[in-house]
Amino acid sequence: MQSFLTYRNGFELLIAVILSARTTDQSVNEVTPELFRRYPGPDALANAEPPDLEKIVHRTGFYRAKAANIKETAQRLADIHKGVVPSDMELLTALPGVGRKTAHVIRGTLFGLPSIIVDTHFGRVTRRLGFTGETDPLKVERDLETLIPPEVSHSMSMRLNKHGRVYCTARRPKCGDCPLNDICPSAHSESKV
Repeated sequence: MQSFLTYRNGFELLIAVILSARTTDQSVNEVTPELFRRYPGPDALANAEPPDLEKIVHRTGFYRAKAANIKETAQRLADIHKGVVPSDMELLTALPGVGRKTAHVIRGTLFGLPSIIVDTHFGRVTRRLGFTGETDPLKVERDLETLIPPEVSHSMSMRLNKHGRVYCTARRPKCGDCPLNDICPSAHSESKV
């Protein structure tokens, strides 16, 4: 399953995922064409003026912090990683604005590595399906590592994420239309987790 974000290379995916924190993929996809047209690589983005970046990424929310994070991440990519996005979890999470979720997106999408991507949708679906009772992303990740084989963990994460966007929504889950209705313990309960 393909990423929900539009990108042409690893650098663009990394920056887009950083920008996707606490906003919609649609808003990220609306700002990244201009961002990458003006700053097509790590060197260019590292040399961008903060007010210019803030203006471009403003609609994604938390724009000052995000502009600072993508600028510093680009600088580190250029200086430390020779412009190449690393695949190592520790190297990725050392970049500003990159947590485990972002690192897993990068590792799974770019490198085909095992990755359980715990975002809001994934957490909600896995709790409703009874795969975990946890709300802390790291604990959810650990629980699901015992259930999902590593070789399918990335594709399963993406599928469950999409399922949460389409059927298992937060406010009004579409249980009647859900293809998992017959196996979901939450399908007919009054309180959805």
